[in-house]
Order: sequence, then structure tokens, then C-alpha cells
Amino acid sequence: MVSQMGNAARGHLAMLLFSALVAGSFSLGSLAANEIAPLALVFARFVLAAALIGALVAFRGGVPRAALAASWRYILLGGLFAIYFVLMFEGLKTAPPVSAAAVFTMVPIMSAVFGRILLRQVTTPLMAASLSIGALGALWVIFQADLAALVAFRIGTGEMIYFVGCAAHALYTPLIRKLNRGEDPLVFTLGTLMGGALVLAVVAGPAAVATDWAALPGIVWVTIAYTTVFATAVTFYLVQYATLHLPSSKVMAYTWLTPSWVILWEIGFGNAAPPVLVLGGVALTVVALLGLLKEN
Repeated sequence: MVSQMGNAARGHLAMLLFSALVAGSFSLGSLAANEIAPLALVFARFVLAAALIGALVAFRGGVPRAALAASWRYILLGGLFAIYFVLMFEGLKTAPPVSAAAVFTMVPIMSAVFGRILLRQVTTPLMAASLSIGALGALWVIFQADLAALVAFRIGTGEMIYFVGCAAHALYTPLIRKLNRGEDPLVFTLGTLMGGALVLAVVAGPAAVATDWAALPGIVWVTIAYTTVFATAVTFYLVQYATLHLPSSKVMAYTWLTPSWVILWEIGFGNAAPPVLVLGGVALTVVALLGLLKEN
């Protein structure tokens, strides 16, 4: 069935999976954030993810010579995503997982702005309405259908730190399309991961050396394993693929679903289910996504 889909439809499916996988980073990341320096954690996940994707690329025949041209592209893209991940874990030291997911819902709007500047992508009235509805629905989920809490919208230090990271993520998305020169998404993903690992080797080297890896609690290793395979290697590929076939605002619109996925992750970890009214926010995000699907 997937093989019969068009590229745009597969792009939407890729981002649906992306939103579910990314949500796990918030829940697991909040448990591990205070057990290891964010720089060391992100450096480890980039190196391990690059090794994983590198093995897949080697199995498929290796990196074409043409993909090595203008290698600065990979350093720029990898650096931006490294900033995002480092500030995410730094923010999760104090910001609750669902609250951090609220900040993440601002990415589609910022991505639409960057897409307009870098790619001249036009935001139609339907897309603008979908962006607004989706953001409102996600915030409704985040603030547990509490209108007073939504109006207050108090942002803590952790959320502000993470917001800067989200801005880097929003810029990263349209840059993929602008800088890609026809490279295979898997090869381009490898280049981005290696670029990020190179940047982190410079800035995270001291933190990685100072970390007592053998003494880390199990939750840190679970988080590293999950984020390496699912929230780095797999999601990098999903974003790379989707961005080549969908406008930046549509790609990042799937972040609206992340708070809802986070709630499911939190329930899976034994936390209480949200009030029934919160499901109204989930419905709004679905309506917004349908609006974007119609725009295709």
C-alpha cells in the first residue's frame, strides 16, 4: 500500500511517524536530563547515529563522490540540529515534558516564516488557518483545557532555553531543501549527522571526557539508545525525505501532534490520563492537519 502512495503522501506518513517518535524524547529526556551533561548526551547520540546510518549507506553502495561536494552544507545543517538537541535537554532539566512540547508547537509558524524568506514558499489562506487552528489545539492539549492557564502562558527558564533550540530546528527544515543537490535522503542524513558530530566534537569534547560513562544509571543508556536509533537516525531520515516533497510549514505542522503523543508516553510511564476536555485540543490538531492535506 505504501508503495502505491505518491511522494507527498509518503511525506505526510513520514512526519506522522516522526511526531510519535520525537514525543518519546521528551518523556525519556526529562528522566535522564539531570543525570548527564546535555552536550555529552547529544554528542554520544550523534556519533552512534552516524555509525548506524553509515553502516546502512555502506551496505547500499557507499557515498557517491558528488555527495561530498560543498561539505560545509552538512556542517551547517548538523550544527543547527545539534543546537536544537543540546538546548532541548538543557531545557528539560527544569521544564516538564508536556510544557516543553508546548514550545515545540511554535516550530511550524517559525518554519513557515523561514520557508518564505529562504524558499519563497507561499502560505495560502488555508495553510494560515490550519497553522492557527493547529497551534491552538496543541496549546489546549498542553494546558490541559485550562483556559486560565492558557491565558497566563507563563514561560519558565527551561522553556525559554528550549525555544531558542526550536528556532534552530525551524531554520534547519527549509535549509534542507535549499541546500540539497539531489542527494539520496539517507546519504544526506549521514552527512548531516557527521557534520553535527564534528561540531559537537569541538564544543562537547570536554563534557564527554569528563563524563563517567560506566557509572551512568540505566535510564541514561535507555535514553541514549532510543534517541540514537529512533529520535535521531530515523527521524533525521523522515524529516529529510518529507522536506524534499512538502513545504516547510507542512512538514513541521506535524509537531502539533507531539503534545498528544507525549501524553500517551506519559500514561505509558504510569502518569495520570488527561481530562476528557483535553481531547478537544487533539481534535483541533487533526482538523488542522486535514486542512493541510487538502492543500496538497
